[in-house]
Amino acid sequence: MNKKLLLKNQLCFPIYAASRLITQLYAEHFKAFDLTYPQYLVFMVLWEKAPRKVTEIADLLLLDTGTVTPLIKRMETRGWVTRKRSAKDERTVEVHLTTEGRKLEKHFTSVPDKLLCNVECNRTELLAIYKNLNKLNEQMRKTLEGGHHE
Repeated sequence: MNKKLLLKNQLCFPIYAASRLITQLYAEHFKAFDLTYPQYLVFMVLWEKAPRKVTEIADLLLLDTGTVTPLIKRMETRGWVTRKRSAKDERTVEVHLTTEGRKLEKHFTSVPDKLLCNVECNRTELLAIYKNLNKLNEQMRKTLEGGHHE
């Protein structure tokens, strides 16, 4: 067996595992609203600025529009958002928060701090992880876009 292929030697696995574990921790806070983590991500970009184009939401979340559109449709069914064609460009769909969607922001404001309280890492360690993951993600994005290959 090639040691390079051992699970314990893979950078991708702890990142994958951390992502799954974080999603599970968040899920406890979403149950009462029947909210999914990807829907929460859509909310975060809309709480920051709304309306937004579907393509903009997809780009910010590193997803394709074919993945984002069904999420937004389910959120619209719940009365959290509305979709409207842009007055400037009929081909563009904008996503707007409803009053109900805005109300959820107040409920979720404390969730990130609650999660951090349950993790035995200090803020300095978490900030270092955050910075390093963002740097790694940026480098991988460039590689996928064809900008940098080793």
